[in-house]
Formats: sequence, structure tokens, C-alpha cells
Amino acid sequence: MTLLAEAAENASSVPAFIFPVVAAAFFAFLGFVTWSFRDVAYRHSNKFEATRTHETGVDEYGHTKI
Repeated sequence: MTLLAEAAENASSVPAFIFPVVAAAFFAFLGFVTWSFRDVAYRHSNKFEATRTHETGVDEYGHTKI
């Protein structure tokens, strides 16, 4: 029983402060990926100009016209 208690006490060889650091780095990476695609719709808006000029019943925001 003493051996099991010692094994449970040292279950991880990584210090405890590393887990929040890794999580913060991961979320910072996801934030960078999101930030890098912030203006994709504006860069490609010339490709969709033809669909905006035709009457489709949907405005440029995707809402139906009344």
C-alpha cells in the first residue's frame, strides 16, 4: 500500500504550472489562426459581385428580403 501511495503522489513528471502554460499557448495559437482569417470575405468579394447584383431574395448579409 505504501508503494501505491508513493506512485499516486508522483503520477506526473511534469510540474503543475506547465499545464496552464500549454493551455494558454494553445488558445493563443487558436486566436492567431482566427485573427489571420479576419478579412477573407473582403479579399474575395470581387468573385461574388455578380451574385449581389441579381435579385435573389437574400441581401448581402444572408437575410431574406421582405
